Amino acid sequence: MPTNLSARLCTFVLSLFLIAFALPAFAGPFEDAVAKFANDDYSDTDEAIGVVASSGNKLAFPIISALQDGRLMADPDSKKVYVTGTDGKSIDAATGEPVASVPDSASAVRLNNRLRRSVDAALGSLTLQSPDLGARLQAAQSVFKSHEETALEPVEGALAKETNKSVKTALGDARAAILLFKSDATEVQKLEAVATIKARGDQEALALLSDIGTDQPPSVAKAAASAISSIQSSLAVWSSVQNAWYGLSLGSVLLLAAIGLAITFGVMGVINMAHGEMVMIGAYTTFVVQEVIRTRYPALFDYSLLIAVPLAFLVAGAIGVLIERSIIRFLYGRPLETLLATWGLSLVLQQAVRTMFGPTNREVGNPSWMSGAFDLGQITITYNRLWILVFTLAVFMILLAMLRYTALGLEMRAVTQNRRMAASMGIATSRVDALTFGLGSGIAGIAGVALSQIDNVSPNLGQSYIIDSFMVVVFGGVGNLWGTLVGAFTLGIANKFLEPVAGAVLGKIAILVLIILFIQKRPRGLFALKGRAVEA
Repeated sequence: MPTNLSARLCTFVLSLFLIAFALPAFAGPFEDAVAKFANDDYSDTDEAIGVVASSGNKLAFPIISALQDGRLMADPDSKKVYVTGTDGKSIDAATGEPVASVPDSASAVRLNNRLRRSVDAALGSLTLQSPDLGARLQAAQSVFKSHEETALEPVEGALAKETNKSVKTALGDARAAILLFKSDATEVQKLEAVATIKARGDQEALALLSDIGTDQPPSVAKAAASAISSIQSSLAVWSSVQNAWYGLSLGSVLLLAAIGLAITFGVMGVINMAHGEMVMIGAYTTFVVQEVIRTRYPALFDYSLLIAVPLAFLVAGAIGVLIERSIIRFLYGRPLETLLATWGLSLVLQQAVRTMFGPTNREVGNPSWMSGAFDLGQITITYNRLWILVFTLAVFMILLAMLRYTALGLEMRAVTQNRRMAASMGIATSRVDALTFGLGSGIAGIAGVALSQIDNVSPNLGQSYIIDSFMVVVFGGVGNLWGTLVGAFTLGIANKFLEPVAGAVLGKIAILVLIILFIQKRPRGLFALKGRAVEA
């Protein structure tokens, strides 16, 4: 009996001994995968990424993100792997236990381009279940680009649980991209994947379908070729739409810069080469307003442009009235001399601004409501350009209403059509001239507020728009606001469609030549003013 007891006791102790030494051999799949990072072998690292990402372990995301950032350290001697945090602290990657320090023999796990794609896909799949909507959407898009097979199961799991429509669509696209490149996917699955990616219809979908290779079934290859052709046709249409939007955007800028010149040039016949400097003064007024707000009232920064618009109108308008009373009124009827005088004045104003603010560009910030962009179909629309278009049309409509329904507007129209008859009816033409020049200069000032959001605020700002402004006014019809509107948008759109073909410089030259030829046929522009004085 004692002998049997002793034998049993020895057997028990021996079993405990064997279990203790065999524990490492029975480590879980997660721990085994983590250990493979220490092998310094790309194949093992790739396999480890897939297992860790699909393990569901809470350490998976820190490990993969550390691998992406070069913070995953592996010791080839002990086969231990460590995650070094951004705060300098380190943990054991297999257990999550903190470690005092990483051994000196440890080095960062190496990556190549293929592994980087695997890491991106793994991080994407790990964040597919994130509570943050933006993170899930970005993760789905990341998986779509990498289309790693290991992400299929997480994508399908996330797709089954997703309730947001945009994220669900992105997950469906990601699943289709994976199935399209999955070697063991059925022909039916691949055809469905092609149809899904075709419905996406963007450049990424086109690139993905172009990369499927020649080893696909004939029906899949034919469907992919048809999808590629369809996407290319659709993108060509969207490219034209994008160019049209760019043309509208440029046209709104030209209209805003030219609308004040249309008033002064049309009513007064003054070739005002200093008109661009009124735009510059408006931009610098915006800069001063923002500087005051930044230093004293930072909470009001989002309202800085709303404050700058009336101030720029008043400052530029007052300077315009001063110029008309001190210089222009002595030169009526002598257009060449007004051209030379205002050109010299433009140089004086530029130098004055250089003396006050320096020759370098000044920073004018975008309020939050004018920052960023959004996608509409396959085109991108920036908020600052959109708001400038809306602002330009609002200024145009207000100016039309002012000319039609106010006493000053009626007097301006009367002087435009027949100055002598208007004077004989008791209209003070000199006062109308001063107010008209001030109005045109004020509108140029608020144009400067808008242009400060898309161009450099410098002493040379106005010079970039003065020639284009004259082209718009002459092409549309001198003194006709509707002609200025049509002329600005026509030239803007034509310029943006010519640029991809002829280049920016040759495009502008072509536009100038076309305008010259047009003026030869219609000297008064698209919409000529009617009146005795005009017809004479």
